[in-house]
Amino acid sequence: MTKPQSKTEKKIDKNVRLALTSACEQFLEDVPGFQWLTHQANYTNFPASLLITCVFDTQEYQEQVDASVIHKLLQSKLLKIGVKLKAPKQQVIFDSEEACARENDGEWEKRLASRENRSVARNRPN
Repeated sequence: MTKPQSKTEKKIDKNVRLALTSACEQFLEDVPGFQWLTHQANYTNFPASLLITCVFDTQEYQEQVDASVIHKLLQSKLLKIGVKLKAPKQQVIFDSEEACARENDGEWEKRLASRENRSVARNRPN
C-alpha cells in the first residue's frame, strides 16, 4: 500500500488514525483478547482500499469475537470523519499474535506486507 503523499492524503490518513485509535481504545476495554489494530490504504483508491487488521492475543479469542460488534464500532468511528467502509466484512481482517508467531516468527511487518495486495480477509470469523 502507498503512503499518503499530498496534503489531502496526509490529512485523511491522520483523521483515519485518530478514529482508529479511538476504536482501539474502546476495543481494549470491551473486547476480550483484543491487542491492537493497524490500517493500510492505497490513497488513489480510498476508501475502497482501506484495510484494517484487528489483532487478538490468541486464535481462540479471535474466533470468539462477535465480528458485527467490531464492524459497527469501526464504521461508526470512521463515519464521524466522513469515511464509509464499502465492504466491512472484506476490509476488516482479524488476526492473532499467536498466528503471527507460528507462521511468520512474530514478524508483523512481513505478515502485513503479504496482505497488502488482497482485499478479502481469509482469517475473518463469521
